[in-house]
Amino acid sequence: MPRLGEKYKDIEIEVVSKPIAEYQCDEYFELELPVAPAIMVGDEIVVEGSDISQDKLETALCRHLGLPEPEPSKRGLFKRIFGA
Repeated sequence: MPRLGEKYKDIEIEVVSKPIAEYQCDEYFELELPVAPAIMVGDEIVVEGSDISQDKLETALCRHLGLPEPEPSKRGLFKRIFGA
């Protein structure tokens, strides 16, 4: 996320980290917040209860900012790791 924060300067990134017990109490569920781990962009819940790829997160950020969506990465995992 730091790299995306540098790339999209018009968006504020807030990371909230709490012990799991705080996410599983009745008071948390009453707030109607997403199930952790989660990522919200504005009022949109992009993902909850699982991880998300950087490409999908960047697409959600662009939609929120009214920017064109980025081209999907054409590099596979092997090429990203080994630079082949």
